[in-house]
This record gives sequence, C-alpha cells and structure tokens, in this order.
Amino acid sequence: MKLFIARAGLLLALLALWYGLTEHGLLPPFFFGRPQLVGEVLVRWIGSGMIFRHLGVTLLETTLAFVIGIALGVSSGLWLGLSPRVAALLDPFIKACNAMPRVVLAPIFATWFGLGIASKVALGITLVFFVVFFNVYQGVKDVNPLLVANARMLGATPRALVRHVYWPSAMSWVFSSLHTAVGMAFVGAVVGEYLGSAQGVGYLILQAEGSFDINAVFAGIVILTVCALALDAMVTLAEQRFLKWRPGSAGANT
Repeated sequence: MKLFIARAGLLLALLALWYGLTEHGLLPPFFFGRPQLVGEVLVRWIGSGMIFRHLGVTLLETTLAFVIGIALGVSSGLWLGLSPRVAALLDPFIKACNAMPRVVLAPIFATWFGLGIASKVALGITLVFFVVFFNVYQGVKDVNPLLVANARMLGATPRALVRHVYWPSAMSWVFSSLHTAVGMAFVGAVVGEYLGSAQGVGYLILQAEGSFDINAVFAGIVILTVCALALDAMVTLAEQRFLKWRPGSAGANT
C-alpha cells in the first residue's frame, strides 16, 4: 500500500511539474500541451463513446499479434532448441531477419494484406515472434545436460523430457519475454494504423498530428499506455500462477 501511495504521489508530482512548466511558459504549450487539456480530450472521447470503437480495433490487432506471435515463437524456439543441427543451419538466416528493422515491413504488409486488420497483425507478429523465440530457444539450451541424462536414465521418453524438463526451463524465459512482447504487439498495431488505416488509436493520433492538436496526441498516448499496463498486469498474474513452483517466485512478485 505504501508503495502504491508513493507511486501515485510521484505521478501527481510529474503532472504538477508539467502543469507548472507549461503554464509559466517554460515549455511552449503548442509543442508540449497542457495536462488539463489532455484530460478534457480524454473526457470528451470517453463521454462520446468514440474512443471505444477505435480502441477495440487496436486491442483486437494487438491481441491477435500477441497470441499468434507467442504461439509461433514458443513452438519455433522449442523445435530449434531441441534440433541443434537445424538450428546451426538456420542460424544466419534467423539472425539476419532479427537484425532487420521490421517496422520497415509495414508498407510491404499493407501492400500484401491491404489496410485492414491483417496488415497490422502481421507486423505485430514479426515484432513479438523474435522476442519470444530467442528467449525460449535460450531457455531450452540452458537446460543442465546432467538433468537430461538423469531423466533419460530413469526412462523418460522424448515427450516426457519436453514436458517435465525442457518446458519448465523455458517457462521462466517465456514469461520474461512476454512483458516485452506486450509492448511490441502494441507497436506493431499502432505503427500499422499510423501508416495507413481508417480506425484505431494510431489513426486518431495521426489525425491529431495532422491538425497540430498536441493535446489529442498525448491523450492517445495515455490511452495506449494504460492499456499496455493492463495487459502487462495480466501477464504478471499469469506468471505468478504458472510459476509458483519456481524458488523465490512469490517473494519476487510482492
């Protein structure tokens, strides 16, 4: 409770500092906005119900990219982690794809899949996939060989090894990557909307930029931040539930 109060106090102090700097002309309001005007935009959007339609589209794109990217990243990471020869063969290609700035794929996906939800989801998947893939791959590779050898001596089948040895080892890496993957999924959705769409929070931010309404831009950023924090909190709850077996996990999350 004390930590929550301290965080709330810090947030209020930052808002007060923002208000003071803009009201006294130390920061030009045209470029930095005013917190009270940002609040008015949020109230207007919520009161009219307009924001929910756009937010629903962005959340749908984000959720699809998040779920599909995780599924592909986990399955590929397990497969290559358990197939060292295939991993050695594909290693330079995987590194090349990861090194490529994937945001530049947005125009290509827009050409391939159109300006609808599919192109935003595709971009989000490419951002989420590599974050999850490399963590799962590393988690599988970090399994103690002695543990694997002992399990095999006790008669563990390949399926049992994956379920009881490799997968628990990878789980910690998976959840550590999911916190980053949440932000990446939002980036994919919003950047895709920003480059071409007729709905979504990214579209609202683009429209606000076009009319030089910096307060509406900040309002869109606030909404995206709150949603990202909510999704991250859901990941934290899932992590606490599924990693109860991990030593010190309870204390680490309090």
